[in-house]
Amino acid sequence: MTINNSYLESVKKQMLYYKTIAEKAMEQLEESQLFYCTNEDTNSISTIVNHMSGNMLSRWTDFLTTDGEKEWRNRDAEFVESTATREALLQTWNAGWACFFNAINELKPDDLEKIIYIRNEGQSVLDAINRQLAHYPYHIGQIVFYAKMLKNSEWTSLSIPKNKSTSYNADKFSRERTLKHFTDDELKKLQ
Repeated sequence: MTINNSYLESVKKQMLYYKTIAEKAMEQLEESQLFYCTNEDTNSISTIVNHMSGNMLSRWTDFLTTDGEKEWRNRDAEFVESTATREALLQTWNAGWACFFNAINELKPDDLEKIIYIRNEGQSVLDAINRQLAHYPYHIGQIVFYAKMLKNSEWTSLSIPKNKSTSYNADKFSRERTLKHFTDDELKKLQ
């Protein structure tokens, strides 16, 4: 496998991991908590999902051939609460992710050096992917933090639980060395 193929596979695995983490966080919440805002200057989890989906649909539709900031995108509307149910929110969420994964799955290693545009600014496909590899987990961190805050002591950890690092590391170091993507075991634990 070439470096470029390895990179694309790594991106898919990392994004699936972060997608799953956000979903597991949202699953722990009551429906009303998905729409809760601490004040008028913060975004609810629903609003974050709407923004992420809008970004994904804009960036990844016709990824190699059109500007990533589509004329039909209304970014400001993404920050106005417009979803009312968990089901509708998950449909929005999944539409964005489907667009992302469809575009990534269609990429060939040679595509990574091509130039695409976002708001008329050229960048390599590799840089555009890295941009989103930072952007989406940033918002997923917000979702997880918000969910954890809302659940308080009823929270089920999505990573190494607090005060469990020693036992986690002991388990990892008790095994033989392996070569695999870090998400392979983590995704199994989340499912």
